[in-house]
Amino acid sequence: MLESEAIHIIREVVAEFERPVLLFSGGKDSVVVLHLAAKAFWPGRVPFPVLHVDTGHNFPEVLAFRDATVERLGLRLEVASVQDYIDDGRLHERADGTRNPLQTQPLLDAIAAGRHDAVFGGARRDEDKARAKERIISLRDEFGQWDPRNQRPELWSLYNGRHTPGQHVRAFPISNWTELDVWSYIERENIPLPGLYFAHEREVYRRDGMWRAVGEVSPPRPNETVELRTVRYRTVGDMSCTGAVESDAADVAGVVREVAQSTLTERGATRADDRISEAAMEDRKKDGYF
Repeated sequence: MLESEAIHIIREVVAEFERPVLLFSGGKDSVVVLHLAAKAFWPGRVPFPVLHVDTGHNFPEVLAFRDATVERLGLRLEVASVQDYIDDGRLHERADGTRNPLQTQPLLDAIAAGRHDAVFGGARRDEDKARAKERIISLRDEFGQWDPRNQRPELWSLYNGRHTPGQHVRAFPISNWTELDVWSYIERENIPLPGLYFAHEREVYRRDGMWRAVGEVSPPRPNETVELRTVRYRTVGDMSCTGAVESDAADVAGVVREVAQSTLTERGATRADDRISEAAMEDRKKDGYF
């Protein structure tokens, strides 16, 4: 049922819009949406490009997986680089070091440059209170902004994609899925993922209740002790704000069992940027974030 709904949404968007694009980071949710798109148009190729907003703080393993996936499926990859915006002064580094909130302007500029009128995303309603407010087809105004108080009804799986020049929509085919649904589907379909999602030994340190990876963009402070721990990542965003969890789940079946027992969402447990305030995600989404 969930797969059929998602494939229906993807086909509807491609039929209704002229220049769709899929946000693809190499993370599990975007991987699942891309897999669904490949099934939706098989034996033909995916009929739209993929877009990655590269913070410059991404895990190298995830970037390697992204590039391998693009080559395997014969996709066209568009990249919007946060580092380019910092280098020419359009953006400035934040005091906390995280670049996740800096992705909004490069994303909106890339959408405008590509004249994309529909943008597929892998957001799910169970991730965050703000994402729970989203419609499956969600309008963005000419500034790329989202108004949670002004959304369209979606009755009987009828999706209203009407928009004026300069506006675009975000489309969320797996909006109704849960984290467990995603992992169960990955297991069923044998979908490849970056190795970060599975238990491995890594040098980490404790900060804000999370295990942070030791790296050039996420160095420990003098009072933080580096330890070698067996961890995995539930989400693979910006290294400077993404935490790992201790785990012995070394394969998909192990992750499915672990997620089934968890009482915390992956973002709430492992993303420091979502802890800035109760409305952190909603504030970013209003400005045009994913």
